[in-house]
Amino acid sequence: MDLYLTFRSRSPLLQSKLNSPSFHPRSIISIPFASPKPPLQPRGTRRLTVAAAAAMKKTIEGVSEELNSIASQNLDYAAARRRVRSAFVPVHQQLDHLLFKMAPAGVRTEEWIERNSKGLEIFFRRWIPEPGVKIKGTVCFCHGYGDTCTFFFEGIARFIAASGYGVYAIDHPGFGLSEGLHGYIYSFDELAGNVIEQYAKIKERPEVKGLPCFILGQSMGGAVTLKVHFKDPHGWDGMILVAPMCKIADDVKPSEPVAKVLTFLSKVMPTAKFVPQKDLTDLMFRDPRKKKMAVYNVICYDDRTRLRTAVELLNATKEIEKQVEKVSTPLLILHGAADKVTDPAVSRFLYERASSKDKTLKLYEEGYHCILEGEPDDRILTVLNDIISWLDARC
Repeated sequence: MDLYLTFRSRSPLLQSKLNSPSFHPRSIISIPFASPKPPLQPRGTRRLTVAAAAAMKKTIEGVSEELNSIASQNLDYAAARRRVRSAFVPVHQQLDHLLFKMAPAGVRTEEWIERNSKGLEIFFRRWIPEPGVKIKGTVCFCHGYGDTCTFFFEGIARFIAASGYGVYAIDHPGFGLSEGLHGYIYSFDELAGNVIEQYAKIKERPEVKGLPCFILGQSMGGAVTLKVHFKDPHGWDGMILVAPMCKIADDVKPSEPVAKVLTFLSKVMPTAKFVPQKDLTDLMFRDPRKKKMAVYNVICYDDRTRLRTAVELLNATKEIEKQVEKVSTPLLILHGAADKVTDPAVSRFLYERASSKDKTLKLYEEGYHCILEGEPDDRILTVLNDIISWLDARC
């Protein structure tokens, strides 16, 4: 799942206020962005309201009523997300998807939790080749907005690990199985800093120490990966970006007055779920059968975007757009040519502006956003083999 911001629907009252010469962000508080807040209800009624909201979540076909009940609970905090994921692991293993059914056997896996320097528990997962296979290098993964490293990436990682690589992944704070309020990005800089901090420890692990080390970012994870590179330009032997989110298209970018309002509101009520979230499933998965499986990624964040999260993502893409010439590491960019979530033209912009001497752009005809998860099987295998071939040539 990924972020899609639309700011076109403005009330006449809001528009007139924004265009006023005397406009100041504080004055926006009196404008009704949404329906008025209902009066405080008795405690028992509030419990019923929460239960009703949970019941409105999409029913997952093919699983028991008990599992649907588990999946419908509040996932704001990591403990709940961990319980839900644990309950659904057997279901994931039975899905009729290339990444689950055809994933190479023999790959060794491990997962653990460590506290970062901010005191948050960060979830780690590792995939390494079977005993006797020499490890050629390390691949460290940055997942996209709302996503996790424990669903589709499980199969992707197994394919890469079976080709001789140690693959490591973390869930960003506030996502997946790491601690933090679900879907909340307090600081994009801190998100990138956490990636640097955690993967610095991975690079020192005995099984991969001294080996070439690459970073792989998908969608919003591509933006995180670029920020990591700007902060630590010599920390990686190469960078792989899959459908990267590194620029917001002009036709969906908010105007300066609206951006000003969002920035102010993000300071007043940063965690509020305010920015509308469009259902992107039809735009992300080209294969209809695989699209139906997206619902099983039960711990992804699919609610309205939190205010501060939206502002941090907007600001991050603005900063990245201004600095693309600083991209100097070996670079592989992979993008579906028909992607309407992150624009492939932006990947071409990045490719043309990057100062890397070693850079490759691959656009896949008719490909949607999820070129590693939602395409026909032959396309998924093509993209995986392109990644592995690129890595092999640099190890």
